[in-house]
Amino acid sequence: MNDLHRELAPIDATAWEAIDSEAKRALKLVLAGRKLVDFEGPLGWSASAISLGRTKPLQKAPNDGVTAALRQVQPVVELRAPFTLSRTEIDAVPRGVKDVDLKAVTEAAQAIALAEDRAVFNGYAPASVRGICEAAAGAALTITEDYEAYPGVVAKALGEIRSAGVDGPYAIALGPKCYTGLMQTATKGGYPVIQHVRRLIDGPVVWAPAIDGAAVLSLRGGDFQLTVGRDFSIGYAGHAGASVDLYIEESFTFRVIDASAAVPLVYGRPSKR
Repeated sequence: MNDLHRELAPIDATAWEAIDSEAKRALKLVLAGRKLVDFEGPLGWSASAISLGRTKPLQKAPNDGVTAALRQVQPVVELRAPFTLSRTEIDAVPRGVKDVDLKAVTEAAQAIALAEDRAVFNGYAPASVRGICEAAAGAALTITEDYEAYPGVVAKALGEIRSAGVDGPYAIALGPKCYTGLMQTATKGGYPVIQHVRRLIDGPVVWAPAIDGAAVLSLRGGDFQLTVGRDFSIGYAGHAGASVDLYIEESFTFRVIDASAAVPLVYGRPSKR
């Protein structure tokens, strides 16, 4: 038994398999940051912080003739998304039900995936996390709902990253509004704009629902680091009557090591033609 207490839940192995499978499916669909940044871990539930490799001198030492410095670390943050399942649905899984209602699993997985990605892209100050778009805000380029103009903006973003001495390969993370707009837009010659963007990037074009806008970034490695203690895990919280209380949990932190490896694309005023 561990702290997830799965052994205490009134859930058999086949039902646990269905729950875990649905959570993985939903997480894989929503998570964008993990497709684009360096991943370290899982280090385990006991991991509490990562070293930043720096020290802070202390004014007062414990003894004369001695200097002291405090090592700087960045703590990991724990995220938990609780959800409740019906005992009736859980008990139906071993009997071979095909349409088991696992909507609560899906919603919890989506919620915690969005929480991680919002920290990765936008930052999460209470947990000392600075996001990619936050760290690179000074290099941000303006986009509008004129989706035919996107290839030009993406080309400019790539130019800025290369000018900073950051090589590729490159990728672009598209928020829902950008992704839909690019998918639905074609040039006057009928060529899909999304394909033009793909050719410019020559790398992954990733749907990133946690972003309001987009971000062009390098995949050379070493610029963005996601460190995970416990990877997404489902635990048991309790049960009463006709319901079982569960949760999805993770622990992580994120660092932007070189902000010049990304250029955010942010919505601004419509361009004049």
